[in-house]
Amino acid sequence: MSPTSRKPARPRTTRSKLLRNLVLVAVAFAVAAGLWVWQQGRAGADEGTWRTTEIERGDIRVAISATGTLSATSTVIVGSQVSGQVTDVLVDFNDTVEKDQVIARIDPSTYQAQIEQGNAQVAAARAALAQAQATLRNAELDHRRKADLGGRQLVARSDVDLARAALDQARAQVTSAQAQIRQQTASTQATRVNLDRTVIRSPVDGVVLTRTIEPGQTVAASLQAPELFTIAEDLSKMQIELAVDEADIGQVQKGQDVSFTVDAFPDRQFRGVVQQVRLSATDTNNVITYPVVVSVDNSDGTLLPGLTVNAEILVSRRDDVLKVSNAALRYKPADAQAALPQGAPARAGGGLADDLARLADALELTPPQRAEFEPALAAIRERMNARQAAPRSGGGPGMFGGGGGMRIVAGGPGGGGDAAQMRQRLLQRYQQDFGAFRETLDEAQRAQWDRELAALLGARRAPLYRLVDDRPQMVMVRVGASDGSSTEVAGDLAEGDPVITGERAR
Repeated sequence: MSPTSRKPARPRTTRSKLLRNLVLVAVAFAVAAGLWVWQQGRAGADEGTWRTTEIERGDIRVAISATGTLSATSTVIVGSQVSGQVTDVLVDFNDTVEKDQVIARIDPSTYQAQIEQGNAQVAAARAALAQAQATLRNAELDHRRKADLGGRQLVARSDVDLARAALDQARAQVTSAQAQIRQQTASTQATRVNLDRTVIRSPVDGVVLTRTIEPGQTVAASLQAPELFTIAEDLSKMQIELAVDEADIGQVQKGQDVSFTVDAFPDRQFRGVVQQVRLSATDTNNVITYPVVVSVDNSDGTLLPGLTVNAEILVSRRDDVLKVSNAALRYKPADAQAALPQGAPARAGGGLADDLARLADALELTPPQRAEFEPALAAIRERMNARQAAPRSGGGPGMFGGGGGMRIVAGGPGGGGDAAQMRQRLLQRYQQDFGAFRETLDEAQRAQWDRELAALLGARRAPLYRLVDDRPQMVMVRVGASDGSSTEVAGDLAEGDPVITGERAR
């Protein structure tokens, strides 16, 4: 090989360029990592010490979950009152039937023969009656003759007595023959009734759900009627029997809305209404449940008997109320005293006057009723403002305004009795304050006022910690309905207020 054909060597500058590129990539990666760490630190500083959420306005929906089974509102089991061989079955599963429609027949030959036999026995009894009546007529004539001769002393007295006895016997035979006729007639009539029962008719308008017989099968109606058909009277109206736990049954009432789903139609939501809360409790492995009957409109025929139902009973619904995440109600700062408002105690009835005003609006008061309500409400507001401005005595917060580890005030061992007595005295005072106004209400308004006032004053209370100037400030609020994630609150709060749910790790 000549020197001019040898392959030239790779320049050394290629390796230097590769090393330079690797160094640049490493430097860029280090800069990016440093920038990410700096941004995370700045974000953590911006977030601050507290985790917060905002007071929102919305709806609270409280529902009870339960399971049950769909069934027809009225289901009739058709049986046979007579025994015999089935000759005809005229309907099948899912067939629509009308009242008194013939749906099956049983062999009637046995009962037809019994009717012929009964007719013959009735005829024999009538013949016996005719013979007894002839004997009676002869006995009457014989007794009449002998009585006449005996009166003239032409026959012995004993002959007259024998004639009278024969007459009484003839009359008894006639009565017996008449009774025999009635007996045989009644027996024949009973056989005719059984003959009619060999034709099985539908007792209602409906749909055949089950059929348990076939032509040629023998049914025996000895101790109880055999079940031949099951007919659902009206599948356009169905019902659900829910099993509700004893802990929830106290909240269920007639007329409450129910939403439910079935596995057959998982994408559809169906509606119903609570029709009945039954008292017949069921004990299953020490778990007590009560049956709740829910009526369902099935006009389109979608729902089928026997489907398993997953239902929710809407026991309470609060629309357009202030609500907060349950995490905020569970939070408690390490230094509860430092979270108390400065300069004034937390108000026990914060927002109560506003709630009373909203209650009055819901009653749709007339001008005279409004004229009685406004002065009483103004007096309540003045008393609350005076109590708020008064200096605190004692050093610790009271039952409705403190922290100290008390989360929700609802009574209990120890202080529960005092709390209940305080609420009772407060209710009596408000009833006195609004006594003149209450007298102007009609019966329905008065019932609603009493119910809502008792609910407002007897509501549970709990502390929330609002974030003010990057510091927690305790606010005592009234706790209402809860859907498991959010809870209705009322008090010295407004929509959008930040409340603390926790503290960030430092």
